[in-house]
Amino acid sequence: MATRSPTSYVTRTSSLPERLTRVAHLFARLPGVGEKTAQRFALFLATADEEVARDLGTELATLRDHVRPCDRCGNIAELAEGAQPDEPVRCAICRDERRDKALLCVVARVQDLLAIERSGVMRGKYFVLGRLLSPLDGISAEDLPLERLRRIVKDPEAPVSEVLVATPPSVDGEATALLVAREMASLGARVTRIASGVPHGGDLEFADQVTLGRAIEGRKSFG
Repeated sequence: MATRSPTSYVTRTSSLPERLTRVAHLFARLPGVGEKTAQRFALFLATADEEVARDLGTELATLRDHVRPCDRCGNIAELAEGAQPDEPVRCAICRDERRDKALLCVVARVQDLLAIERSGVMRGKYFVLGRLLSPLDGISAEDLPLERLRRIVKDPEAPVSEVLVATPPSVDGEATALLVAREMASLGARVTRIASGVPHGGDLEFADQVTLGRAIEGRKSFG
């Protein structure tokens, strides 16, 4: 996907002050934010309560100093108060001793981890790959943190007995799931895959063939 250049964006919004245009351009670089939404954000911050803009600016300026990926699982973690920037950091889930250490859920993104957490059914721990295997995009097995994943699974102090692969049911997601399963084969852990099928409340006539096929293959006893 082509990246919008600052020059072209400034040209289309030349009626705005240059500083406001630069702010709008930065907002437009965020995922899911188009140029009109970015301009609306910038205008709001310039005209609304001054405290909102200043508080947002302060938090954004210090965000990366205090929040970064967990050194163990890749989830988002916050440095403890007074910790040094180079100190190891653990997320709240990794620090939670109530979690089942024998169950490890592998996801592609932090957003996927958060979605699973909202379900309330996953009581194990997580591992975030950060990306999916995608030869077309130049992402190979060497670009995935598989060695770190292997170290966690075979940790003698907290061995993992089940690796639940929760990558999306897409071409890249399936390829990544197969790769993870292959890497885990020699470590003695059981590898499982999240089921996929017809969503609750959905109509069968609108489901695609792959979804229906998975639903039938994953059938279980009933009644």
